[in-house]
Amino acid sequence: MKLLVAGPFGVGKTTLIRTLSEIATLHTEEAMTETGRPVDDLAGVPEKVTTTVAVDFGRLTLPGNVVLYMFGTPGQRRFFPLWQDIARGAVGALVLADTRRLADSFEIMDMIEEQGLPYAVAVNCFPESPLHQVEVLRGRLDLHPATPLLLCDARDRDSSLDALISLAEHVLDTLPAAQETS
Repeated sequence: MKLLVAGPFGVGKTTLIRTLSEIATLHTEEAMTETGRPVDDLAGVPEKVTTTVAVDFGRLTLPGNVVLYMFGTPGQRRFFPLWQDIARGAVGALVLADTRRLADSFEIMDMIEEQGLPYAVAVNCFPESPLHQVEVLRGRLDLHPATPLLLCDARDRDSSLDALISLAEHVLDTLPAAQETS
């Protein structure tokens, strides 16, 4: 199952894939430069020193021999053509969000919806992020009631696994064959 891990710049996509992957991850992180400083908004993430410039990749095998192939996408607008190529063939997306910058997630969710992909949203709980009830976040993110929404910590394997499993279940529930039998 090819899944995207998407979200805005600096939200924890690379961290989540590294946390979950059973193989050495492919990651294309590079040091941030002075040239990129005016382009990459560091509001809310002033400690960020690297950025993904192409793709992250990891694999996770679940019970029942369900293999999840995780493709992390860059979060900046300049990479959207690349994002569209990476999205080709994916069956769903896990959108990571940050309560310090919720509005940054809208553009990513719009792109995923335009591709017709089912998705789940995992709010990555950074230590300095304000905490909100899931119902409040659902309203602020303007999510459809059927869209899974969870809180997670991308550094924690169990938490990240819960988010990815929630997405996988949602994807399986939205498949045409699943809809015909229910």
